[in-house]
Amino acid sequence: MRKFVLFLMSILTLSTGLVFAYTAEEEVYISVYENINPAIVTIDGIISDGFTAGTGCIINTDGTILTGSHVVSQTKELEVTTYDGKVYKAKVLANMGKNKDLALIKIEPKTRLKTVKLGDSDGLKIGQRVLTIGNPFGFSGTLTQGIISRIDYAKGKIQTDAAINPGCSGGPLLNTSGEVIGINQSIYNPDNNISNIGIGFAIPINDAKKFISKHNG
Repeated sequence: MRKFVLFLMSILTLSTGLVFAYTAEEEVYISVYENINPAIVTIDGIISDGFTAGTGCIINTDGTILTGSHVVSQTKELEVTTYDGKVYKAKVLANMGKNKDLALIKIEPKTRLKTVKLGDSDGLKIGQRVLTIGNPFGFSGTLTQGIISRIDYAKGKIQTDAAINPGCSGGPLLNTSGEVIGINQSIYNPDNNISNIGIGFAIPINDAKKFISKHNG
């Protein structure tokens, strides 16, 4: 019966041109993704024993990108791919290292780029809805959603159950207004499973703002 109803709905859509409405929650996710994804890049690097991959946030229209330190550390070459498939060579501008795991890199685009909006990580609430956009296992432009599960003030980490996987490091943790509130860093995998198990961590964006201010004016 359900298949028959779905079939009738598809016929109605094709014959009338009607489009079924999205829920309010879906509208939020779609809007955030469409507005922010053009400012998110995929980062690929060559290191001595292979390759590294991650995600970055364009913070200046001239091609300055915020990402994770471990994404770009010890790389011999760096390539950045924008959402529309354009590939650029990149150089490292600043690298914080293991302390806060943040880095700035730079590409030289011929046109001005779309940028993210940096939010405020003070006053975040456990249970607050969040989204991420990243490059998990090479699947660039992947959107996931979850909540803030915990805030570790002592270590300066935001914990989330939004799916973060290898390749997502350096990507944005977003609020539902599309503001970057954290930079995705790592996942917890005590059993050596490299995939997401619902415990991921992000660096609060206010820490990243201090880093940006120091090294990028």
